[in-house]
Amino acid sequence: MAAALWNYVNIPFPSAISIVRVPFTSETDKNIKALMVEMGRVQRLICSEMLQTEVRVLYELLYFLNNSFRGNKAFNCVKQVEQCINRLKDMKLDVALVDLSDACPQNIQRKLGLKTGECDVPSQPTLEWVCLKVLGASRLSTCTLTRCSKAFVLVRRQMKWSEFLVLNMVITSMLSRLWVIFRGLLLYLSTLYQQLLVVVRAVAQSRPMPFLTDFSLPKDLVEFLGPSEAHFLINHPTFIKNLKRKKFPAEVEIKRKKKRKEEDLGVAIKRDVGFDFNLKPIFSISKNLTQGKSVPEEMHKVEIQKFQKQAMKAASFTHMSTHLEEMIQWCRSQRMKKEEQLLSFLHLKCKRMKKSLEDTKLSDKKPTLENPYSDSQRQVKVVSAQKTSQRQTSDKETERS
Repeated sequence: MAAALWNYVNIPFPSAISIVRVPFTSETDKNIKALMVEMGRVQRLICSEMLQTEVRVLYELLYFLNNSFRGNKAFNCVKQVEQCINRLKDMKLDVALVDLSDACPQNIQRKLGLKTGECDVPSQPTLEWVCLKVLGASRLSTCTLTRCSKAFVLVRRQMKWSEFLVLNMVITSMLSRLWVIFRGLLLYLSTLYQQLLVVVRAVAQSRPMPFLTDFSLPKDLVEFLGPSEAHFLINHPTFIKNLKRKKFPAEVEIKRKKKRKEEDLGVAIKRDVGFDFNLKPIFSISKNLTQGKSVPEEMHKVEIQKFQKQAMKAASFTHMSTHLEEMIQWCRSQRMKKEEQLLSFLHLKCKRMKKSLEDTKLSDKKPTLENPYSDSQRQVKVVSAQKTSQRQTSDKETERS
């Protein structure tokens, strides 16, 4: 039964003292300080506003979609994500970490302990109890990652079928953010568990009080999670970097020094500035065009001048949008992503202006000397002329009668 203690929501607290006095050295001081740093990282992530906001969005979505999407597979997977998060909340890992940080000696106590040679630290049963909490939280984190991946695949399939596009966009963005957050939590739990094991060994050497008799703690979370779920942790770049530092600390430091580049911050940076035009809202984009990316400089000048002439001759938003589309395609062919995005924004503004003019039943053409009046004024003149002609005909008929 003790082998499945980590799988309990409420793990029974050991009926033993939580603080013991042990010989305190500089190595013990270093381990305790590193343990408090790792606990602070996990606490900040669990209590972060970002995670709480995503969880609230998840709750609101499930509340509103509970009746209408009851038989949907993607909705059921999202409900499983909620169950994993609720179980992690019920474990109260943050409360356990706060209690453990209160039991650890503070900065002044550690300094006094270095002088006297003894200090109060958390006992072995307390540390092993927190280790079980961390193991359970890591297992729940991997379950949450698996459920998020499964739900993401199902929601993406619905998007391919063009079903509930706006809703599925919201769900996919929420699931992707939750996946990133819980993968970071899994990485923090891994480093916390390693540091807990170091402190447990140091305390057990001086004051052995074993709490787990039928269950031995795994050496790391990769061994505990197994090959089916450890890939979430192994493939993380930070985990690989920490693993290399532990195995080959000297070689990693030498490589890092070799890769470091010497930079003189006093040297002015030369920036290639493009061409300035008279139309500020449209042609300010051309300042960001750098010279000689994939075509010669003359080709850039020719295309920009051609676009300038077309924009100057544009008599309506429709013509302007067509010219912008041509320029967007050219930027896309030359792999100018930044300029393409800015031109796409201007293209969207032209479309919106055209639509607003159509809604107000106005013409999107510019007034010229040949066309001083708008279409609405012409219509009023035509109607008034028709009315006068009708009056004249009616007057003639009355005279004849």
